[in-house]
Amino acid sequence: MKMNSNQPDNLKRIIVDGRVLDFAAGDSVLVAMLRAGLHPTGGGCLCLGGDCPHCLATVDGIAYVRTCQTRARPGLIVESFPKDGYPPLPLAVAHAPAVAARNIHCDVVVIGQGAAGRAACAAAQQAGSQVVTLDAAAGEEVIGIYVGPLVVARTDSGMLHLHPRAEIIVATGAAEIQPVAPGNELAGILTVRAAQTLAAAGVGLGRVVAIGAAPAGIDVEQAPGELVRFEGTQRVAAVVMRDASGAERRHACDTAVVGLGLQPRDALLRMGQGLAVRAVGAAARATDIPPCPIAGTVCACSGVTVPDLESAWQRGFHELELVKRSTLAGTGTCQGMACMPHVRSFLAARGGTLQPPFTARPVTRQLTMGEAAVGAHHQAVPRTALDGEHRRLGAQMDRIGGWWRPWHYGNALQEYWAVREAVSLGDVSTLGKLQVSGPDALELLERLYPTRVKPIAPGSARYVLMLNDRGYIFDDGLICCDGAQRYSLTFTSGGASYAEMWVRDWAESWRLDVRILNQTMALGAINVTGVLAKELLSRAGLPNAPQYMQHASAVVAGVQCKVHRLSFTGELSYELHHPAGDSVVLWRRLLELGKDLGIKPHGLQTLLQLRLEKGHIIVGQDTDFDSTARRVDMQWAVKLDKPDFVGRQAVLRTNKIALDRQLAGFEMEGAAPLEGAGIHFGGEYAGYVTSSFASPVLGKAIMLGWLRLFDGALPDQVTIDGRSARRVATPFYDKDGARARV
Repeated sequence: MKMNSNQPDNLKRIIVDGRVLDFAAGDSVLVAMLRAGLHPTGGGCLCLGGDCPHCLATVDGIAYVRTCQTRARPGLIVESFPKDGYPPLPLAVAHAPAVAARNIHCDVVVIGQGAAGRAACAAAQQAGSQVVTLDAAAGEEVIGIYVGPLVVARTDSGMLHLHPRAEIIVATGAAEIQPVAPGNELAGILTVRAAQTLAAAGVGLGRVVAIGAAPAGIDVEQAPGELVRFEGTQRVAAVVMRDASGAERRHACDTAVVGLGLQPRDALLRMGQGLAVRAVGAAARATDIPPCPIAGTVCACSGVTVPDLESAWQRGFHELELVKRSTLAGTGTCQGMACMPHVRSFLAARGGTLQPPFTARPVTRQLTMGEAAVGAHHQAVPRTALDGEHRRLGAQMDRIGGWWRPWHYGNALQEYWAVREAVSLGDVSTLGKLQVSGPDALELLERLYPTRVKPIAPGSARYVLMLNDRGYIFDDGLICCDGAQRYSLTFTSGGASYAEMWVRDWAESWRLDVRILNQTMALGAINVTGVLAKELLSRAGLPNAPQYMQHASAVVAGVQCKVHRLSFTGELSYELHHPAGDSVVLWRRLLELGKDLGIKPHGLQTLLQLRLEKGHIIVGQDTDFDSTARRVDMQWAVKLDKPDFVGRQAVLRTNKIALDRQLAGFEMEGAAPLEGAGIHFGGEYAGYVTSSFASPVLGKAIMLGWLRLFDGALPDQVTIDGRSARRVATPFYDKDGARARV
């Protein structure tokens, strides 16, 4: 735009693309840029009403800001978008200040403060309602209406969450229809209201040609007829019109003003379908439908042209929603305000019916991550009762399985050999723990699990797989019989929440008389493992520890515990389940009692290393979404002679299908490959590694991984990371399990 000789006084300054620009009081960023002859996006019809994508820029580091809706203020830094792409991602992540949020409860929310909005507000107040008004012109942009109802708005001071008890009134007015013709991406094209706003702000428009309705108070040359194209290089220089006889006439200009009609800003109304939402004023009007577009860009946000619409139609996309999805027209910044009238006109011309607007969904404006997340509650990563002890001992902590857990305490190799040659403590409090009791407890577990539960005697336990109704493994754990009608169940740390839901849902579906108690947070658990584990427990007051896969209640080091004899490490091992409030006392006393035995705590790195040597799987790491017991070579855990259990019919069906892949063990010399490394056979991709460690006791790398069958058999020699590897049977170490059962 050109500078008017009558410039406003009281000029201030902003920085645009490194250039210092003056602005006047009341200017938006866009007006200040246009006064200086700059266009934020390089071209396109400007509406100055927040309805088009042509004024977007990065403002103070935030991209996709509507400069027409952003008030200029001293020191504001504005960066134009690249002419051939999207704004770049920031090179450095700055910690933005927290976004404030306010929750306001009221009777009525009125969105828009034009004449219709003010009248609706006055009427509601006169009826005794408590009213909150929102106005985009005052920097209060509504970005969505949600079930509740809830109105979410962005303001200069943060986010507003409004909770109206009675109704929401949409008084957002109507938007001007954008032109679609070749050259509509040039600068210097304005809607009628935009031209009037700029003229009032003292921005010179030069020679103006008006297409359709002309702006009041501005000298224009009227260009009658049908719009053919805009001409110019970067800026419009002429408008070409076609009269009724078909003759074309060229109108030279500095600015082209288009008055093609109005469409209601009714996205919020459509978003609130089924809620107490109504529109008033121009927001409730019918839309003007422009002529069917012949050529040009229809959707500037997504770069959709008339040929793109033609292509979608030819491919059979004749409904507005399908055209939107196939071309992305209407999915960009303006959410269809610029393109939807033209797409509807295009489809009406070909199908003979004017289709209703497409579905409106939040959000109507781009948000920063901070704005989108405000009010959301962060899911804190839980910590066990021993978290402070781990950190005091110098543990490197990591978030694993949804918990903060010690990865190692500074020397993982020493921790490993403490288990193999002495005794070690591990924090396994993260295990899921559920107690099931009641008259139907046994029936529930028999229906759920693919093993026979009735033979599990009080004081005994059994390892179990958990199958969904498709027969796929989703977790594993233990069933421990505590007595008649009373069982304790354990699950993996990461799968505990889902497993609890699974148990509760089936119990409710079958209407069984059971009591289900989640004890995951209430009970701590310490793993005492190693060849000297029994000696340590004897010193702690338990000379007669339970036998393998047995459990008993006992006092250990002065703390009441439920002592389980089992082994995930492959060595002599006990788990001490106890009230979480006693965890620190029990941990410290055991460490003190085992000083001369060479006791050390071990982290998850050592635990995973030891379990891999025993070939124990980790569900979710070594299994996939469609892993069956047969595919992981654990058919022994599924008793198909049971009359029924969850997933039984699916297992029977899948067992009839030839295996295509199976979980297998591998070993190789040298360093262990990364988990996820590809496995190849005969030059073909054959699978991938799921677990991998260098075994100190074996002196070689060992792995679990998925392997395809070739000609009905698993290959014995494969290539992993370009090196030769052998398929071997698991367990890799202590194959008869003598060390765990000693």
